[in-house]
Amino acid sequence: MEKTKKIKLFIGLSYLVIVGLFLYFLFSKFTLEQLSSYEFIKDNVNYFSQLKKSNLILLSLIFLIFTILWVFPFLGFGSPIGLLGGFILGKWTGSLIVILGLSIGATFLYIFGNYFLKDIIREKFLNKFQNLENKFKKSEFLYLLAYRAAGGIPWQLSCILPTLFNVSTKNFFFATLIGIVPQVFLIVSIGSGLEKVINENLMAPGIKDIILSPDIYVPLIIFIFLVITTIIFRKKFYK
Repeated sequence: MEKTKKIKLFIGLSYLVIVGLFLYFLFSKFTLEQLSSYEFIKDNVNYFSQLKKSNLILLSLIFLIFTILWVFPFLGFGSPIGLLGGFILGKWTGSLIVILGLSIGATFLYIFGNYFLKDIIREKFLNKFQNLENKFKKSEFLYLLAYRAAGGIPWQLSCILPTLFNVSTKNFFFATLIGIVPQVFLIVSIGSGLEKVINENLMAPGIKDIILSPDIYVPLIIFIFLVITTIIFRKKFYK
């Protein structure tokens, strides 16, 4: 119990320090008025568009490292980084980089959990997920893949729960890499659509204009359908 409190305190303080430093450097460079202006957003969209054309490899590498760090050690979750990846890198490159970065970061988090949090995870969650133990023993990779596709568990927790079943690091990485493809691709597509809408509008578009853009509503509708499908699948998987 004491160990759990120390880990929670460490994570909480780390977040406060990281967020505090980020906000300090951000607001030392820009005012709140600048950050919220459409002109500022459009200028940065144009900047990243030019950077993407001139040095896509370097930009992709930087974003890959940022995505890995976003998951571990910063314990961020997938949706914001997916939207940002689509916004900066575009649909296809963004999907590739975000999927790879999330998978590597998740694997690092799993390895960390396996070494330092295994006893805590077993104490808290073994009874709840014990029915999955035999399934994982029968076909580790396939059930890991189904587990990743089903979702329904907070991203950080979903990365360390498989420590309950002693799954191999290799299977964890590749199951994550494949299992998160559909949802990440759709989120990245929405981010890419937002970038396109901003590029095409000199003035700030209304919420109706954004939603009615095919680059936004098509992946959004598919994403909603995917969520409904995974909810149904999730109920059967965890039953």
